[in-house]
Amino acid sequence: MATVPRRGLTAAAEVPRFRSALILGGLWLLAGLLAARQTAAVLRLPPGQRLTDLETWTGDHGVLRMPGPLYEKGTFAGTPFAGLILRPVTRAAEQGLGVFWTFGTLLLVVALGFVAARALPLPVARRTALFAAPVAISLMVVSLPVRNTFTLGQTSILPVLLVMLGFLPRLPDRRAGILIGTAAALQPTVLLFAPLLWLTGRRRAASAAAGTFAGISALTWTVMPRDSATYWFHHIAGAGLGEPADSLHNQSLHGILLRLGLSGPAELALYGALAVVVAVLGLRRAARYARDGQLLLAIALTGCVTVAVAPTAWLHQQLWILLAVVGRVGRRKADRLVWPVAVVMVMTLSSAAIVPTSEGIRLIGENAPLLLAVVAACVVPFLSRRDPHWALPLPTTYGEPAPGRLGALPLLRRVRRPLDRPNIFLELLLIRLFYWVYSYIRISATGGRTVAERHGRQIVAWEQALGIDVERGFNHFVAQLPWCRTALNLAYTNLHFLVPLTLLGFMYVRRPAAYRWTRTALAITTLLALAGFWLYPLAPPRLMPGLGYIDTLNGPQDFDSPQFGVLTGISNQYAAMPSLHIGWSLWCAVVIWVLVPRWWLKPVGFVHPVITTLVIVGTANHYLLDAVGGALVAALGFGLQYVLMGRTRDPRDGTASPQADTEPEGKTQAGGKPHVAGKAHVAGKAHSTGEGEAPPHDVPPETVPEHAAGG
Repeated sequence: MATVPRRGLTAAAEVPRFRSALILGGLWLLAGLLAARQTAAVLRLPPGQRLTDLETWTGDHGVLRMPGPLYEKGTFAGTPFAGLILRPVTRAAEQGLGVFWTFGTLLLVVALGFVAARALPLPVARRTALFAAPVAISLMVVSLPVRNTFTLGQTSILPVLLVMLGFLPRLPDRRAGILIGTAAALQPTVLLFAPLLWLTGRRRAASAAAGTFAGISALTWTVMPRDSATYWFHHIAGAGLGEPADSLHNQSLHGILLRLGLSGPAELALYGALAVVVAVLGLRRAARYARDGQLLLAIALTGCVTVAVAPTAWLHQQLWILLAVVGRVGRRKADRLVWPVAVVMVMTLSSAAIVPTSEGIRLIGENAPLLLAVVAACVVPFLSRRDPHWALPLPTTYGEPAPGRLGALPLLRRVRRPLDRPNIFLELLLIRLFYWVYSYIRISATGGRTVAERHGRQIVAWEQALGIDVERGFNHFVAQLPWCRTALNLAYTNLHFLVPLTLLGFMYVRRPAAYRWTRTALAITTLLALAGFWLYPLAPPRLMPGLGYIDTLNGPQDFDSPQFGVLTGISNQYAAMPSLHIGWSLWCAVVIWVLVPRWWLKPVGFVHPVITTLVIVGTANHYLLDAVGGALVAALGFGLQYVLMGRTRDPRDGTASPQADTEPEGKTQAGGKPHVAGKAHVAGKAHSTGEGEAPPHDVPPETVPEHAAGG
């Protein structure tokens, strides 16, 4: 009987190991680069702009030897115990302290990343265990709380690390209580972890935590009676220290109620009631997930409660919210990324990146961390490890790429192509993020007014040479007809977004496979347009002095004013080449051509780019050559999408059979040949979790899905 050579098996086994090692090395390199960048960003700041909170705490002879009480100027926002720890800190050690404090904070972040990776719920796949620490460190380094802590010189990472250490398995209850009580002495609302210990049966640890906090507070009161009384009674656990309590940086229930205009006894009563509700619901949910084996999620939810119920929860105290990224939400595989993406966006980006800054929804963006904390603690239905979908999410159906005209196409034929409808919330989050990045790059991609006007004169000269410089005559014709000017202005401001969004919505509901590849083509088109804005800044006709164009939308421009171009504070007005109005309208025409079943209706879609061309020229927003550029990027968008991914064969269009995940191993097609498509997805392996995880060891056999057991 022939045997397979051992060497061949060893070589085959080395491939995934080498790939994992390569990915792991890349993740650690990324974490190191992000940490180095953040450290350098802090150390490059002048002394008056870095570690600003730390500098305000230190006097010439130490923090406790400052003239007057510790809280007299309202700049010291820490607890009296934090002031006691900082007693030896002096201004004479400012430079050395800055370096020590920055690198010490970085070490705390690294330690917290390793502890968080160790606290992941079991069972943990080998790759997950390897990748968890660098991913956690990278996310924390780029998060707003850690960046804020680096810049200000705060101690807010230390309480998080102490709590995490206190919940390590096999740590004696007394030591766990001492760690958590010490953390509460630095951040009082952390004492809410004592009820979590009590609810999970660790009553000795809960008592030790409360006793440690009381002992440290009493000791500090003995040394600093006046400052302790001021902190606990006058400022009520630090409320109002550092900044006014109604500041946007105070992401707590108390802060948002003050920002909504409430004040006095009514505000305090409502705040107290809401705090009790959030604390009760959040702690009960946290205890349930702790008993379920999801200790890190339980810590995160309790931390979210501490953020919400605190009188003041400043940005550097919100790291707890980021830890909630470990929760699993959704029974479909397509739903699993929604919660992590939302958490990372809120905790790493500004409010303007999360929602538009319009009056109606700006409140959501300004209070996004608080809202996320409350939702995580009280509402989000995180999966239990006993849920059969914890390790085996409902599978996704995949299709195969249609063969290209050239044998080598598509280039990425091994990339799997989902046919199912993507999660709508994830799509909205990613679309918002993509549009924010697009707006940011567009407003940054300007070479200045001089360069843009020089390019404008080049375009005019080229059109004159080609005999197509018809923009000025048509612009004046439109401006002389009020009804025409109004119609074109409305079309310019509305159709650009309305038509593509309508088509995307229709395809999402009725044609999910077409939605995926056309969305990709639209994204590529937009990215190519951004490159054009960056490489060739161009002043549109309405912003070209001396050419006599009429701005039908914004009115006359004062070309002699040194402040000319103030609209660039909102959007880059010199991003005219290529015209995305034309690019997106041609995308719409192609999509309609593909979707419409009757051949005589297919050309109807091209009415939209024709009308759009008349609109952009009549309103003096673009030249005809800009329209040519827009058509070019649209063609390249579809072309690159086709070269890379090709068209996906969708069985719902009658073109081919799907590559279905739901096929169990061993099922045969006609002719007795095994169906290969489902082979890799049996028993909830790589397909189900993306990590090769097995079901939890305590899941009853009857809860395992039928398809996971091979049918």
